[in-house]
Amino acid sequence: MRVIAGTARSLPLKAPQGMDTRPTTDRIKETLFNMLQPYLAGAVFVDLFSGSGAIGIEALSRGAKRAYFVETGAKALECIRQNLEFTKLAQRAVVLRQDAAAALDTLPEKTVDVVFLDPPYRAGQERRVLEALAAAPCVTDETLIVVESALDTDFSFLGEISLSLEREKRYKTNRHLFLRRGCPAGEQESF
Repeated sequence: MRVIAGTARSLPLKAPQGMDTRPTTDRIKETLFNMLQPYLAGAVFVDLFSGSGAIGIEALSRGAKRAYFVETGAKALECIRQNLEFTKLAQRAVVLRQDAAAALDTLPEKTVDVVFLDPPYRAGQERRVLEALAAAPCVTDETLIVVESALDTDFSFLGEISLSLEREKRYKTNRHLFLRRGCPAGEQESF
């Protein structure tokens, strides 16, 4: 696992030991960031369920002004801190040991530009966190929300919580959903 592009390009990153985290592969991360690149210059980026911090670090390396890393696991938090120090990006990062949904109420930003969440697959946390995102004062209609999930995760509830699907990218075993607040009246995405 490494930083793909930007100021920390090619630097290797550590991953927490054990099965609690599932790092996004370099190939999928490269595809994701090719799609996110137009949104990163000077952005405030939030990485929920951060794991190793690789996604937020990639965002910082590619031009985000600040990144918030939200994680509850002690091993993962230590790994994030080590990766930030190694890549020399720690001064533009804030690491929070909090539940993903609860952290949204404590962010000191008026608005955030991109939120990435990669909850444990099939743990049923997507709806709870997306509901919190849809209601968070720092999330606007312009905020891009990206969810990494298993292919079979149900997102039929999006219209109920005023989120709409802008784009979907499928891979062999998972997918990325690109969401925004606001859903046209009477229109609901089906998955």
